[in-house]
Amino acid sequence: MTGAPDAHVAPGFPVVGVIGGGQLARMMQQPAIALGIGLRVLATSMQDSAAQAVRDVRIGRHDDLGALRAFAAGCDVVTFDHEHVPPLLLKTLQDEGVVVRPGGRALVHAQDKLIMREALTAASVPCPLWAEVETPSDVTAFAESAGWPVVLKTSRGGYDGRGVWVLDDAEAVHDLMTTTTLSDGARWLAEERVDFVQELSAQVARSPHGQAVAYPVVRTVQTDGICTEVVAPAPGLTDDEITAAQHAALTVAGALDVVGMLAVEMFETRDGRVLVNELAMRPHNSGHWSIDGAVTSQFENHLRAVLDLPLGDPSAIAPHAVMVNVLGGDKGDMYPAFLHCMARDPGLKVHMYGKDVRPGRKIGHVTVVGDDLDDLLDRAHHAADYLTGVIDE
Repeated sequence: MTGAPDAHVAPGFPVVGVIGGGQLARMMQQPAIALGIGLRVLATSMQDSAAQAVRDVRIGRHDDLGALRAFAAGCDVVTFDHEHVPPLLLKTLQDEGVVVRPGGRALVHAQDKLIMREALTAASVPCPLWAEVETPSDVTAFAESAGWPVVLKTSRGGYDGRGVWVLDDAEAVHDLMTTTTLSDGARWLAEERVDFVQELSAQVARSPHGQAVAYPVVRTVQTDGICTEVVAPAPGLTDDEITAAQHAALTVAGALDVVGMLAVEMFETRDGRVLVNELAMRPHNSGHWSIDGAVTSQFENHLRAVLDLPLGDPSAIAPHAVMVNVLGGDKGDMYPAFLHCMARDPGLKVHMYGKDVRPGRKIGHVTVVGDDLDDLLDRAHHAADYLTGVIDE
């Protein structure tokens, strides 16, 4: 591998290109420095989160083939901090010799929920009951076996709770489907509403030659469709449930030929099963705790994986880690609150993304690690609430 001269890396060291300039790309910069590799990001603006931290920035859109071609020139491998690049453009890049990891054939399963469900079912990975539906009567027929309420999703374009509805009856289904226009290529997906104990995420890293490592299974808490809290490891799981979750994630990674980080979001059901809900083929919000709480962070292992380097140890460094997202509130100038949190709790790790504050927007996260889970939860939530402006003491 030979790094591009303008990427400012030592001779012979590779350059990784990241399509997307958000916080996930930003958090790849630190491990890239330690690994000695070059990092290039395709951002839409120099104000993007990653563009503020990465030296080699190219401006362009992820759906512009010319911009993608120019960006990829000189990169040893191209990867992502989101899944929104059109599959046809990825195929074109790969046909032209660009090394893309994960490849388009894998990534489409994170872009289209119906394609994902079909593949997971074929691989015998446990999922909620599901069906492709086209009309309100199709959904009603599905509900006769799955029961009400029904979860109705668009197969493409949903993120952070968007494109997902929980509907109680046929009238609500009719009202939604007759007033909603699907995006290009999207279809309707109906799923059973799972009676779950907690939501989980099982993350694995997988390299091109098939080496794979599994991180501790974590508990995630969603608020209005946005992940607001992560606890590692997930409390209350049996050894069998942990094994089932990690086995499912490793099975998915192998069956779909995923290269890089894979997050498999799951439900723990009341009868002790784990069912796969969503996939993300990149570093994921549920793994941010690993920056401060694991031997090797998800961001370092993603870079290692896409470069086919030996993968790092994913083990936790303490009995518990808690990550809480900082969401934008009414407080535009957060620096005084930032200083207060650091002074009040020196063991706290605060990560800010360099974003303008908007209500509900992910603008950072806080992490604490240690022995006492209740104490960690109190400290992490206090800091996030103070930064957001929910509390002032």
